[in-house]
Amino acid sequence: MQRIYNTLTRTKDDLAPIRSGKVGLYVCGLTVYDYFHVGNARTLTVFDMVYRWLSASAHGYEVTYVRNVTDVDDKIIERAAKNGEPIQALTARMIDAMHADFDALGLLRPTHEPRATQHVAGMVEMIRRLVEKGLAYAAPNGDVYYAVRRFAGYGKLSGKALEDLRAGERVEIDANKEDPLDFVLWKSSKPGEPQWASPWGPGRPGWHIECSVMSEFHLGSHFDIHGGGQDLQFPHHENEIAQSEGAHGHPFVNIWMHVGFLNMASEKMSKSLGNVFLARDVLRTLKNPEILRFLLLRGHYRSQLSYSLQNLDDAGGALDTLYTALRGAEPSPAPVDWAHPLAARFQAAMDDDFNTPEAFAVLFEAARELNRSRSSDAAGLLRGLGATVGLLQQDPETYLRGTSQVAGLAAGDIEALIAARTAARKAKNFAEADRIRKQLSDAGVTLEDGPGGTTWRRA
Repeated sequence: MQRIYNTLTRTKDDLAPIRSGKVGLYVCGLTVYDYFHVGNARTLTVFDMVYRWLSASAHGYEVTYVRNVTDVDDKIIERAAKNGEPIQALTARMIDAMHADFDALGLLRPTHEPRATQHVAGMVEMIRRLVEKGLAYAAPNGDVYYAVRRFAGYGKLSGKALEDLRAGERVEIDANKEDPLDFVLWKSSKPGEPQWASPWGPGRPGWHIECSVMSEFHLGSHFDIHGGGQDLQFPHHENEIAQSEGAHGHPFVNIWMHVGFLNMASEKMSKSLGNVFLARDVLRTLKNPEILRFLLLRGHYRSQLSYSLQNLDDAGGALDTLYTALRGAEPSPAPVDWAHPLAARFQAAMDDDFNTPEAFAVLFEAARELNRSRSSDAAGLLRGLGATVGLLQQDPETYLRGTSQVAGLAAGDIEALIAARTAARKAKNFAEADRIRKQLSDAGVTLEDGPGGTTWRRA
């Protein structure tokens, strides 16, 4: 049985799908005004892992994975104005870049990737329903606000008393509100801003209403899992609950999942704090993009994770160990035998709230078993377990050698130097052999001598 820590209940709950054999998963995606940073990448990679694992043969759920794109927002409007380009041009460019970076990270495309601008009519309808039920009100300036104190369950996700709650970070407190805690559902249009028609005049939706409507459109008004970063727990997800449960009068989501922060020097990575590393910039520095994925998954998803060059190097070395075990092995094409002791331990770890530290420890045990036996079954087991979390699917030689150019040396140049070193060793010219090894080492090439000859990988 898959167990998941539920932020709402503060316990590990059994995943009991509303529809047998099917899981509805919604994850808050990106606001596309800029390239995303590695903190964003952590959340997105974790839920890609969740999607893969629940779909894997160990469970075999039919997962409908929805990850939205916010393509209308104050930050988008401000950035487009600053760039002197139309909003649609900015968002189209950023979405293309987003997909390219997702592909580099090994993220599967979700089942659905709705954009906010495609669902404005549904947002207007939900707001209209909330107004009719007395949970929202139109202000004199044309904005529409949710009346927080009229929803009895407000605060149950964050666990805060109503008096302690502050207004959402994207909500301006102004005289049009009946209560400072109220948050905006509909914003009246300003000159030059995108706008849509509504019963309250031309305007655009607030941020929180987007996910309530897009999740309902694809998964229904009650579904299994909703996820996002820890920073979205309040106010965004709290407000989603108020909107959706206020509109429909029944539970919205069974399990809420939140991913811990990625920290730089004990401080949350955030564009607003100016301490970000863009995912695309980090990926370009690596021997292989899978190293970043490995780093982002090796710690438990609910724990805070430190990002540093040292930790990135450690992740690269660990992943090298796994691919080195696979080098020269021919994996069995048979599916994972979940009765195998190592596979059973891997499943038990993943079923316990996606305990990747324990699961990854099993991968290294499987690698040691492969190094001992060199059997196709052992190689198939390691590769098959890795596949369930999106790892170890590349050709080992391709992974270990990295890019074709290493410090100006093409693969052919490296092979020629290795051949020259081999010839020098046969001629007992060990000084020349050592010189060539040092030349390659200084260029970032690690040589590995074995019974079958010398192989190389990028350091």
